[in-house]
Amino acid sequence: MTIVLALFLLLSIITPWVARRIGTSVFYLLAALPALVLAFVLTKTQSILGGTPWFESYQWIPELNLELTFRMDTLSWVMSLLVLGIGSLVLFYCASYFKHSNGDIGQFAAYLFGFAGAMFGLITADDFIIMFIFWEITTILSYLLIGYSRHRLSARSSALQALTVTTAGGLAMLVGIIMLGHSLGTYSLAELVERGPALVAAAQAGDNNTMSLGLLSAALVLILCGALSKSAIFPLHFWLPGAMAAPTPVSAYLHAAAMVKAGIYLLLRLAPGYGEVAIWQNILVIFGAFTMIFGGWAALKQTDLKLILAYGTVSQLGFLTLIISGGTPNAIYAAMAMMLAHSLFKATLFLAVGIIDHQSGTRDIRRLSGIYRRAPKLFWVSLISAASMAGAPPLAGFVAKEAVLETYVGHTTGWQSAVTLASIVLGSVLTFAYSARFVWGAFAAKPYNYINHEHVKYCQESADGGRPAALRSKSGKKLSPDTAFHQVSYSFVAAPAVLTLLTVFFGFYPEPAHLFIKPFLDAFPASAPELELHLALWHGFTPALFTSLAIVLVGLILFVFKRQIEELQRALPHTPSASAVYRSLIDLLDRFAVWVTGMTQRGSLAYYLAVILMTAVVVPTAALFINETPPLGNIRISESPAQWSIVLVMIVAALVVVFVRRRFLAILMVSVTGYGMAILFAIRSAPDLATTQLLVETIVLVAFVLAMRVLPRDIPRVKAKDGKDGARKTLRVIIAVGFATLMMALAMFTFSSRSLPAISLDMPRLAYEIGYGYNVVNVILVDLRVWDTFGEISVLALAATGVASLLFIGGRADDRNQRLDTTTMKKIEKSFTQRSHISVQQRVAGQFSSVERDPFIVAGRTLPPESRSILLEVVTRLIFHTLIMVSLYMLVAGHNLPGGGFAGGLLAGLAFAVRYLAGGGAELRAASPLSAGAFLGAGLGLSTLYAIAPAFWGDPIFSSYVFDFWVPVFGDVHFVTATIFDTGVYLLVIGLVLDILRSLGERVDEKLIKERKNKNRRKAQS
Repeated sequence: MTIVLALFLLLSIITPWVARRIGTSVFYLLAALPALVLAFVLTKTQSILGGTPWFESYQWIPELNLELTFRMDTLSWVMSLLVLGIGSLVLFYCASYFKHSNGDIGQFAAYLFGFAGAMFGLITADDFIIMFIFWEITTILSYLLIGYSRHRLSARSSALQALTVTTAGGLAMLVGIIMLGHSLGTYSLAELVERGPALVAAAQAGDNNTMSLGLLSAALVLILCGALSKSAIFPLHFWLPGAMAAPTPVSAYLHAAAMVKAGIYLLLRLAPGYGEVAIWQNILVIFGAFTMIFGGWAALKQTDLKLILAYGTVSQLGFLTLIISGGTPNAIYAAMAMMLAHSLFKATLFLAVGIIDHQSGTRDIRRLSGIYRRAPKLFWVSLISAASMAGAPPLAGFVAKEAVLETYVGHTTGWQSAVTLASIVLGSVLTFAYSARFVWGAFAAKPYNYINHEHVKYCQESADGGRPAALRSKSGKKLSPDTAFHQVSYSFVAAPAVLTLLTVFFGFYPEPAHLFIKPFLDAFPASAPELELHLALWHGFTPALFTSLAIVLVGLILFVFKRQIEELQRALPHTPSASAVYRSLIDLLDRFAVWVTGMTQRGSLAYYLAVILMTAVVVPTAALFINETPPLGNIRISESPAQWSIVLVMIVAALVVVFVRRRFLAILMVSVTGYGMAILFAIRSAPDLATTQLLVETIVLVAFVLAMRVLPRDIPRVKAKDGKDGARKTLRVIIAVGFATLMMALAMFTFSSRSLPAISLDMPRLAYEIGYGYNVVNVILVDLRVWDTFGEISVLALAATGVASLLFIGGRADDRNQRLDTTTMKKIEKSFTQRSHISVQQRVAGQFSSVERDPFIVAGRTLPPESRSILLEVVTRLIFHTLIMVSLYMLVAGHNLPGGGFAGGLLAGLAFAVRYLAGGGAELRAASPLSAGAFLGAGLGLSTLYAIAPAFWGDPIFSSYVFDFWVPVFGDVHFVTATIFDTGVYLLVIGLVLDILRSLGERVDEKLIKERKNKNRRKAQS
């Protein structure tokens, strides 16, 4: 299964490139993979249905009980038939649907194909967290597919609405997943279901050793939030009709056979374990019943064919939810049969609507007339599928609905089953009525006064070219002329025709479906009731059959009196739609956000800092002293007089910062505190921390100095206009002293409260046994806690990219980071010596600095003499290569000696900073072989490859290996693969420093040069 998912991912990536070369034929190629995978899945039918699931497992994060586990049992196998089979047909259908499209077909094809892969991952994932990841991938891809027509506001808003609703439900579900998985100590869906009945029984009995009934109910409610939002159950149903803004193939696949079935799949998956929980049953009964009736009633008043089907889908999803609420093997059996039938007929009808819209240019039933004469093949395909949806024999919908009625007719034992049966009957009546409305609206010859003639093109035209003449039915009734409709090709109608044939086959011969579904019921505990149902076209004259006949009769009456029903619906008071309520809530949330932003974001750095520090003081202080007073024993103020002397210097420097008015001196004093901290680390025998602190402080000092060039030399004295400057200063002093005191107290209380041996005592042993290194700090960073480091460098790369995007609106301008060749240098030299505002002495200096070869320091060609420092250039020549070599040594030796990728990257970054300070931006570009973006990308990419590589050998992600070998000159080498990850960190840090130098260095240089030119120009003009 992992190979299948990898193929889906790979083909999704290359699809846009292929589509640009072969056009819509790419859909034929994409349709082949799901079909081939389906064929392969069918070869495993005997073993899977025989009780031996197809299983694959790879370790991922063992500490969190997370594994890349995939399991195909009977339910997953049945879902694969829908996801792969219908997915292949929809992709085949897209080749004809988009034949004359001018949009970005490659991107759409990649999204749709990727969605099929994500759905396959969702239904086969056995780990609940992995399933949730695929769940959210389908949400994102559905957002992209619904909003495919980006130029339409309705498509964009509908996509955002679907994303918001389903993501909110998914996040709630994640909390429930964690609660349930943490309680049972596993996230395996198979184990969660298997141990579910015992957990429910223990919770209901009040066993203190297991999850309480309240927590279990809360977890299930949160999981239901995700499932019901995904399957468009009231009150979260409104996103599905809005999603009809998507192209029709998307509606046929996502909103009939795949995405909306994800919630139903999850309900079916968990039903054997948790279907007997009262809150589970009550929620499904109440919301399922209302959704089924509401969706059917709303479908009766729609005039858009897709909206008729959309609200019909909402109704059918409520129907499926209502059936599953029974929680018995009979109910689950009937629900799975109904899910199969629904996917077949609803996907067919959506595809048919796509053909009608494509060939006539409209989906409005008030503009369609006589289509059955223009497209007889499409008419019969749609009629059969609509009849199946209505529950008419001898089709799949009738067989599945008979199983549902057999489950509930005559078996009502409580209010839930009574409500379920009544809702099923009433909902089925509405289903028959809107199914007939769909066929009549799409294909029938309409009365002349029903059609909107001003917006319709007709096949017929009168002889004088005027308004088309009306037709007459056999009864003499005045009919509208046929709507213009292009001939439908066989390839266009092939996909819905295949699904229709399956609908007919399922109806006449449902035995295969019975064999497909029955093995899943083995997941129920032995105490569950025995299965009593068996799918069949004819069960005899049973109460269920008479109920079906009554449903058909009443549904037919509703259709015959459709005009009166429409008038009744218009006469009823209109309540705000769920979509309008959603928009009102979002608008209210926006206004609240604006109010909060206005109250908190005042543009004052001092205000922000005061709020942060006050919060940091009040909350921990309350936790420390209100609940429990921490112990004060075992407190040591210091360990040596040297510490006191260093701390005294740091305190003096901090106080100097408060009173000095020169920015440069203030920055130096701040740096003194940082360098003092590095010395304290060194005294405490922490060379890694001391080295890193020293390098970070130096980089920060360089950044401050570079940024200070555009700031005034002196710090201005600002006095408050309201005369409360003294009060504000007093408040700031109180906040500062309070925060400092709290931090000291926290440090003392933390150490004095320790009652158990420190975990750090085992770190040296763990570092060597697990990480194969002696440098405990570096081994922790690149091995023991490598996930933390990976997250930090990812954030670092994102932050650097974000800053670069803000400062370089037109892009990173990486092409400017190329090496300066001789030709470029001569152009710079010529430009330098020909400037009219440069003095004769400067021109002579620039000419004397010219040499034929590319110099190591290009300052002589790019900087005016007054901006050069010969001493700095000489020092740079001496130390640059040394710094680079030492940084590389720190990288490779950091696993056993002080150093590592982070410290080495900082040192290499300092080397580039020295080159920049000596020669300016041109020197920096000449010094760096790659751009900042390339360093960042290479570092993050190398770290990512190192992370996933062990999975190919069946080991957990981020596993490290050790190799001992002999190399000439170097001798014995003890190589740990974690050094590869450290190399990624090294490259990423270099990229970050280069971004800082370009942002605060070159960008400021450009501004200063521009200001200097303007100043010289004004002088020349005066």
